[in-house]
Amino acid sequence: MGRCAVSRPDSVAARGGDDVLDLGAGAGIVTEMNFCGHARRICGIDPDPRVVDNPFLDEGKVGLGESIPYPDASFDLVFADNVLEHLPNPEQVFAEVARVLRPGGVFLAKTPNKYHYVPLIARLTPHGFHRWVVRWRGREGEDVFPTRYLANSRADIRRLAAATGLQVVAVDLVEGRPEYLRFSALTYVFGYLYERLVNLVPGLAGLRVLLVAELRKPDAGSAA
Repeated sequence: MGRCAVSRPDSVAARGGDDVLDLGAGAGIVTEMNFCGHARRICGIDPDPRVVDNPFLDEGKVGLGESIPYPDASFDLVFADNVLEHLPNPEQVFAEVARVLRPGGVFLAKTPNKYHYVPLIARLTPHGFHRWVVRWRGREGEDVFPTRYLANSRADIRRLAAATGLQVVAVDLVEGRPEYLRFSALTYVFGYLYERLVNLVPGLAGLRVLLVAELRKPDAGSAA
C-alpha cells in the first residue's frame, strides 16, 4: 500500500479502479494534480529525484518517458500535464506510453499549443529569461525546464499517434484568461481581446493556448 492508499476511501478500493501513471509527476507541488483516492494505484516518473517523495503518488520512480520503468500493459491511464513541450524525442515517448498502456487504455495530455503567442515568445527567448519570469510570478526557478515544442500542435499529435499505434479520440484547443499578461493593464487588455477573438472566430481556433489530447490504445484484435 502506497502513500495515496492511506487516504483512499473504502468504496474506491472495493470497486477496484484504474492503475494510473503520471508522466512527469515532479515533486508534487501542484495540488490540483493530487488524485489520491480516485484510482486503485497512482504511480509517477520524472527525471527530478524529488519524484520519489511526491505525496500525490503511491509510487514515484526516477526515469524518462523514453524508457518508462514499468512492464508492458501496466496502466489503464497515462496522463502528462505540461510535459510534451519538454520532450526531445516525443515519438519514443509516445511509443513507451503505448507499451505500458493496457488494451483500451487512455493517454491524456495537456500542453501549450506552439502556435499561441506565449510559446512563440518562449521559443525566441533564452531559458534564463523563462526562469526569471517564473520567479517573478512567485515560483521557484528550478521548476522550469527547457522547452522544445516538438509535440505541440494538432498535426504533431496526430502524426505521433499514427506512428505509435495510438488512436486519436480528441484534440481540443482552449483559450482562457490571459494570466501571463497580468503584469500591466495594457497587456491584460491585449490578452483579453485576443482571447475573445480566438474563441469567437472558428478559423482562429488553432491559435488558442492550451492543447488537450485524448489518445487510446486499441483493444486487442481491433485495428489502430
